[in-house]
Amino acid sequence: MAAKRKKVFVKLKCETCKDVNYFTRKSKILTSEGTKLNLKKFCASCRKHVKHAESKK
Repeated sequence: MAAKRKKVFVKLKCETCKDVNYFTRKSKILTSEGTKLNLKKFCASCRKHVKHAESKK
């Protein structure tokens, strides 16, 4: 049987208005390295594409 890779649940918060807009999963390996996820996504509050960063649980 193949071993399942664990994924960590993370929230993505808009850096402009500080709203939590997206939820996603990140690999456990990236979590242990201490790297935070940064993506450019659409924010409905700002009504434009802005950078979203991983926030605390």
